Amino acid sequence: MSIHPPVTELNITVEKKGFYQGFNSMVTLGSKFIIILLVLWAAVFSDQAGALLKKMQGWSFESFGAWYIYAMAFYVIACLGLAIHPSLGKTKLGDPGEKPEFSTFSWIAMMFGAGMGIGMLTFSTAEPIYHFASNPDTIMGLVAPKSEETLRSVYKWSFFHWGLSAWGCYAIVGLALSFFTYNRKLPLTIRSGLTPLFGKKLEGPLGNIVDISAVVATILGVAVTIGYGITQFASGMHTVFGADWMINAQGSPTNAAMIIGLVIIMAASILSAASGVGKGIKWLSNLNMFLSFALLIFFMIFGSPLVAIKSLALGMWDYLINFPIQGLTYWASSDVEPAATLYKWQSIWWTVFYWAWWIAFAPFVGLFFARISKGRSIREYVMGTMIIPAIMCFLWFTVVGGTAIDLELSGQAGGTILGAGQEAQLFATLKVILSSGVAKAVTAMVVFLLMTYLITSADSAVLIINTINSGGDESQKEKTHIIFWGTIITVLIATLLLAGGLAAIKSAMLVGALPFSLIMVLMGIALFKALIRDALRARQGGKIVPVGTDTTTARAAVKASVSEE
Repeated sequence: MSIHPPVTELNITVEKKGFYQGFNSMVTLGSKFIIILLVLWAAVFSDQAGALLKKMQGWSFESFGAWYIYAMAFYVIACLGLAIHPSLGKTKLGDPGEKPEFSTFSWIAMMFGAGMGIGMLTFSTAEPIYHFASNPDTIMGLVAPKSEETLRSVYKWSFFHWGLSAWGCYAIVGLALSFFTYNRKLPLTIRSGLTPLFGKKLEGPLGNIVDISAVVATILGVAVTIGYGITQFASGMHTVFGADWMINAQGSPTNAAMIIGLVIIMAASILSAASGVGKGIKWLSNLNMFLSFALLIFFMIFGSPLVAIKSLALGMWDYLINFPIQGLTYWASSDVEPAATLYKWQSIWWTVFYWAWWIAFAPFVGLFFARISKGRSIREYVMGTMIIPAIMCFLWFTVVGGTAIDLELSGQAGGTILGAGQEAQLFATLKVILSSGVAKAVTAMVVFLLMTYLITSADSAVLIINTINSGGDESQKEKTHIIFWGTIITVLIATLLLAGGLAAIKSAMLVGALPFSLIMVLMGIALFKALIRDALRARQGGKIVPVGTDTTTARAAVKASVSEE
């Protein structure tokens, strides 16, 4: 039985003239309508918006917590399975013999900066410190909290949140888009990743809905990331300059400080986005990586290197042997302890929130990964997008977070790190190990690094949004469109901050992530279907659609009627 040829053409309608020339007006206007409606709602009915978003967050946690857990497990299994497979892992993402566009260093630097850079500066200290006081092992009474024996459980859970699951979430989107764009010659947009399942139906309303959901999820995911980054940015600026108006009575950054920081960051990101991937974004990503290594070396010298080395080795071992259980365990809502606290820890405070965050960030990061990964094999891609960045995260958590925990265990910190807000815990750690003047200087470097990470994430997001809106066209867009999306992201974050602070942004993101989590599962299934059918075609002696040919030539080569996979 012969296998029909794959879809190698997806006609996405774009405007031929006018303001939206080159853009799909349905996707662009649909995305704008949803985001502008959210902005107006949050601005005009701020109290009601904050309250409703909080209720929706609780509903999504309780109703779809298990879905998030198992969906994330699927993404990891899919990526690792393809990489490990002897023949599929060798599949080139692009034309045979094609060379990668970027050096390996720049490639990894751009991926790390776009994927996790901001979160690392906040959570490499904040998460280990939190888990030092409370994690599932302490909740179940397996280890005592805030003690030396807690250390192994701290990293078992920290690595779980920032390891293969997080990066696998990004990788599955980028891998699907890379294959269908560079091997099938389909547009570089989210709907292309579903062609083996829905075929030509994706040219119409179904494809528009897929791309709109990707744009909305991207904007809300970036809003959370920048929201976290801005709070730490404002906290660091207060540490450096000591301006009282930047911090409120509770020790958290004021709205005024965060709004000013937001405007500065977004203005710089718009300028960077206007210069394109090969210039501003690449340059900033390389700078980020150098500064990150400098900060890491600083903590290795002045921090607690022995604790870091021990925690890294034991943490990776504990993570690897416990990962299958961690990745598939879901604690349902309960009124009985410890199940009640375990549910809150997993679904409200940590794991499910993280999974939704990574999923909301995935269309942006995944498409960006695809944009910069042409010419690499599937195995090389998975190594570069999952394994190496995960190890980088582990290093950060053990070197920086391990120093903070060691200072608390030894009594040097005296509870100052544990008592600080999560946005200020890195700076509190620097204050303990350094003199006042040196601490300010290093804090200034961290603030600058945070600023460059924020700019990199924001400008990359703007470019990706325009790529999706234009049906996968990667060419540089008119600056008007770059300025619009940069501005709308700024206004969205500002209004949500004023409506309910970071909690309101997080709640909005959770709602936006849900539909895209299903699209990601379908993308994984579609990729497996495409690769398996290619293998079957080859086994039957048929021709796989020639890479690098146009659609007419490809269809003539297989000499078969046009149909979906």
